[in-house]
Amino acid sequence: MSRFHLIAPSGYCINQQAALRGLARLTEAGHQVDNTAVIARRCQRFAGTEAERLADVNSLVNLKSPDTIVMAVRGGYGASRLLADIDWQALAARQQQNPLLLCGHSDFTAIQCGLLAQGNVISFSGPMLAANFGAEEMNPFTELHFWQALRNAQFTLEWQGNGPECATEGTLWGGNLAMIISLMGTPWMPAIENGILVLEDINEHPFRIERMLLQLYHAGILARQNAIILGSFSGSAPNDYDAGYNLDSVCDFLRARLSVPLISGLDFGHEQRTVTLPLGANAVLKNDKNSTQLTLSGHPILKS
Repeated sequence: MSRFHLIAPSGYCINQQAALRGLARLTEAGHQVDNTAVIARRCQRFAGTEAERLADVNSLVNLKSPDTIVMAVRGGYGASRLLADIDWQALAARQQQNPLLLCGHSDFTAIQCGLLAQGNVISFSGPMLAANFGAEEMNPFTELHFWQALRNAQFTLEWQGNGPECATEGTLWGGNLAMIISLMGTPWMPAIENGILVLEDINEHPFRIERMLLQLYHAGILARQNAIILGSFSGSAPNDYDAGYNLDSVCDFLRARLSVPLISGLDFGHEQRTVTLPLGANAVLKNDKNSTQLTLSGHPILKS
């Protein structure tokens, strides 16, 4: 069984019942879970004071236990406030010696991008305590893919993607689209070229998604990648005013301008059904009329 260490660098966990359900689900499965006090911690809309939430991140350098899964309780907003004071170099040095398996998504993308930009540290974009492990029923697809990513030095995801045929490889990076946009022009934006950029978001109208993607396009970031993969964009239904303009329209508009393949359809993001992706790992992408395959390797894994 594994050891989980909880952190809460972002928003207060408004759904305390879900977080406690997630905690019970993990402990009943035989896992050890520590630092559980962060679940109830609160300061205004945040999961504690700035100092408390910063300590969640910086104190990771002192975790001695091997094979520790560090999991964010939830997202929300708050990680951006911490970026200037995180000890990136100490975290990178600690990860080189005995890597922690850092997992979260949404607002946690800010810290994950900072880890890549400042120390080339790989982390996992995947489930969190409240939203996923604390769901009324744990999604079996999500649970399977979580342990697959953390236990296998190489694994392959396969889905029926939409997009042009391609065969390419590069460093996998990305996460939540809005958080990545918020990091542009800062020291915490990864400068990855010839990579595979994977993006997802929630509760953004198609035109807002397009506007953010166009910002990446106009900045030259999309053109410097070998491929772009789009995950789930929950809560992005168009309205009557759109008159047929939807996410497919966004993809068509971008594909007409991009010289690199854009592949959509990956179960990745804020949905209950989501894969876990090692950001910073080596990725090999193949897409043809039969299927899309993404093979990942070079990431830290559980040793026991």
